[in-house]
Amino acid sequence: MRLVRYTYPTQRILEPSSRFQPSPWAGLESEIDRLFETALGGFTNDTASNRFAVDLYEDKDNTYVRAELPGVSRDDIGVEMVEGYLTITAARKAPPAKEGAEEESFSFSRSISISEDIDTGKVAASYENGVLTVTLPKREETKPRKINVAVK
Repeated sequence: MRLVRYTYPTQRILEPSSRFQPSPWAGLESEIDRLFETALGGFTNDTASNRFAVDLYEDKDNTYVRAELPGVSRDDIGVEMVEGYLTITAARKAPPAKEGAEEESFSFSRSISISEDIDTGKVAASYENGVLTVTLPKREETKPRKINVAVK
């Protein structure tokens, strides 16, 4: 499904009684349009249409990246770590809308900057029930340590 933005005509008709006085409502329509564009602009932006949302969270040992990819086959998911970036790619094939039409395919990708305190040799990914979870273990030297303070 794709949202299509409708814009109203910009022609303004002035009332004869307000010939020289600006109406207090004159900028209201453009201000409302600006607010809707700010709030909903991501839905109509073509560059953002092939991206998906991810959740990032961490505990003391790992950082996790979680992405919901419903309807995507495990074979159509790619996870790659290159030069401090985690890139997740996915493709989904949709059945044809009409009989005899071609199968549609959609591809999605997302790159996330990862901090240097990740041990890239131990990165793991799992995909279960439409949810991809990438586990990024922290290096031992960057994990928080408890330091005992001696009292004299």
